[in-house]
Amino acid sequence: MSMEMILLLKEKFNLNAFRPGQQEIISAILNKRDVLAVLPTGGGKSLCFQYPAMFHQKLVIVISPLIALMKDQVRSLQNMGIPAGAIYSGQTEDEKRHIFSTIQKGGPYILYLSPERVQKEGFQQWITNKNIALFAIDEAHCVSQWGHDFREEYGQLNVLKRLRPDVPTLALTASATPLVLHDIARQIHLKNPEKRVHGFYRPNLYFQVELCENEDKKDDLLVQGIQQHPEGRIIVYCGTRKKTEEVHQHLATLFSGVGFYHAGLASAKRTDVQEQYMNGDLRILVATNAFGMGIDQANVRLVIHYHMPATIDALYQEMGRAGRDGHDSTCMMLYAAKDKGLQSYFIQSSDAPQEIKSSRWRNLDALVNYSESSECRHAEILTYYQDAQRISNCGHCDNCVPRSPRRITLTSASSVTNIFKDQQPKTKLEKAGSKKKSSALPVFMEPHQEARFQALKAWRRQKSIELDIPAFIIFSDRTLKELATQNPAHFDDLKNIHGIGTEKLERYGADIMLVLTES
Repeated sequence: MSMEMILLLKEKFNLNAFRPGQQEIISAILNKRDVLAVLPTGGGKSLCFQYPAMFHQKLVIVISPLIALMKDQVRSLQNMGIPAGAIYSGQTEDEKRHIFSTIQKGGPYILYLSPERVQKEGFQQWITNKNIALFAIDEAHCVSQWGHDFREEYGQLNVLKRLRPDVPTLALTASATPLVLHDIARQIHLKNPEKRVHGFYRPNLYFQVELCENEDKKDDLLVQGIQQHPEGRIIVYCGTRKKTEEVHQHLATLFSGVGFYHAGLASAKRTDVQEQYMNGDLRILVATNAFGMGIDQANVRLVIHYHMPATIDALYQEMGRAGRDGHDSTCMMLYAAKDKGLQSYFIQSSDAPQEIKSSRWRNLDALVNYSESSECRHAEILTYYQDAQRISNCGHCDNCVPRSPRRITLTSASSVTNIFKDQQPKTKLEKAGSKKKSSALPVFMEPHQEARFQALKAWRRQKSIELDIPAFIIFSDRTLKELATQNPAHFDDLKNIHGIGTEKLERYGADIMLVLTES
């Protein structure tokens, strides 16, 4: 790293060092390389396109989907003395003329635009002869139909490469699988892009998934979680607008400073709620996934998913809004069997092509398997996203620690006591005893079945390392438990086990039979 880069970082951004991944991404851009970058929420994506503007003393154009996000970033940059502006609907002509006049003078400038504005003929003519250092596409997962938030207007951004192939492009997102990254590069015509995936490991976040037999159990854990976090902000995500309002009504009778947010509210009301949350008038916000993009609040201590979302991408992005200040925070998902039914309904009701629907079914199955898994949650996330960093055990998720009463959310003090009564090795569900039940997973096994299950888990863990894919993608805990209890004697009998289709039978069948024989 050159001294020039460090001095600029300190002088213009008041930072002493780059965060993980930032230096590699910025260096590639400065060398005029296209870059696909995945940095999770709070990972410092903005610096990756702000820095090149100051280094090259040129214009950087940022494509962003939200006016509120544009305004917030422009305000922050201007406070740092960095020239910036945004073009959006509702502005006066004088405001727009001032922005273009400033750009015309030359020097560094960061211009924020919506993807729709890029399609306007006037803008396309304007950029053909401008001195541009970089095109940055924020929330780039919106480009891909395989992503969790596809937007048609994003799919037309390949016009930037067509008009200015000499300008490097940075595609940024907080969460994207290798499949989505490949599709982003294809859709916007990136040229041999460098792929940089960093920062998914958040050591200050405690990951917890609770299997709940009903919504009464969810309500108990929800209230207990809030009581355990008397300081800082709290976000509760719900799957529907109706449930958002119901949960809000319930919590408002128990706590002060509770609000709700969903896309069904009038625009002015949504803006008002968001501002109340940002300035601290609301401490607890109950919301659908319509809330959160571009919101940067450092002291979110608790994020609770009242319903399971549609994908691991959505789950991780929303969990990532916790603990941006680096302090301990908790991310808890309350998962019931019927939550999958809600997401299934959304998929079935979609007008998407069958190929996209099939992908969404696979994504949903992956999230269910992750939710029911007994493997380290942080380790599985890092492997899922192919992060440059890998770990085996985090020590701060519900599968890695002995149900630490300091971080875990439990509905009663007696639950904590019971957890530590028996220190013999057990599966996750057995540790929880009567606290956690699921019709999908057997709770108790005979000793010889438990030994078989542990042997299958060890094989799955080794196979996941060998293939560099998460263990839950290979087989769910439910599948391994059925194998352990039923102990199929013949290869063809594996077809009768949950989660073993033709493809997985061909890929893993021989290995499974060997493990069963030897255990």
